[in-house]
Amino acid sequence: MKFATTPLLLATLVASLFTAQAAFAQDAAAGKTKAAMCIGCHGIPGYQASFPEVFKVPKISGQNGGYIVAALAAYKKGERKHPTMRSIAASMTDKDMADLGAFYESHGASDVKTVATAPQASPAVAALLTKGACASCHGADFNKPIAANYPKLAGQHADYLYASLRAYGTEGNPQVGRANAIMGGQVKAFSRAELKQMADYFASLPGDMKTIRQSPFK
Repeated sequence: MKFATTPLLLATLVASLFTAQAAFAQDAAAGKTKAAMCIGCHGIPGYQASFPEVFKVPKISGQNGGYIVAALAAYKKGERKHPTMRSIAASMTDKDMADLGAFYESHGASDVKTVATAPQASPAVAALLTKGACASCHGADFNKPIAANYPKLAGQHADYLYASLRAYGTEGNPQVGRANAIMGGQVKAFSRAELKQMADYFASLPGDMKTIRQSPFK
C-alpha cells in the first residue's frame, strides 16, 4: 500500500531503495551458512512468537530478497521495533543481510507449486484495497511487487500481517512500531477491523512464500 504518486516520484523512491544493496554482491550459498540464527523461528512451520506480540513468525522462504535486506536494516537501525530481531540484525553486516536475502529468496524455489485460483475479494475488501492502492506496490496478485524491496503479501500469515499493519500506526511504544512514512500514513486511514480484513484476504491468496523446516544440525 502507498500514497498515490507521480511516476517520477515513484521511480525516485524505488531507485533510492535499491541504492543501499546495490553495493553488495548477493551470495545465496554464503547466506545458507549464515541462516543458523534464523531457523530457530523461521524454520519451524507454525512457530509463534510470544513477545512483544503474539503472532506466527513470518514465512520468509520465497520472499523477495531485497525486502529481507530492507527489513533487517530497519531492525538494525531501530526503525522497526522488535527486541529479538533488533539484536539479531545488529550482529549482521550489510553483506550478511544481502547473502541471507539471496538465500531465502531462492529457498524452496525448486519445489513443485500447485496452481491455485486466487479467491476474489468481497466488495467490501475490494473497496479497501482500492482505497489503499495496495496493488500499486505489491502487484495485482500481491505476489509480484513492483520492486524487490517491497514484500510479497500473498499467503503470508494473517496474524503476522495484521500485527505488522498495526505496527506502522503505533507510536510511542518502545517494543512495537515501524517507522515508515508511506505505510504509517496509509494505515491511519483504516480502522483495525479494516486492517484485519485486508490481512485475512492477503493470507488467503496463493503465493510463493512458505516455511521450510530446517534442522539446526548439519
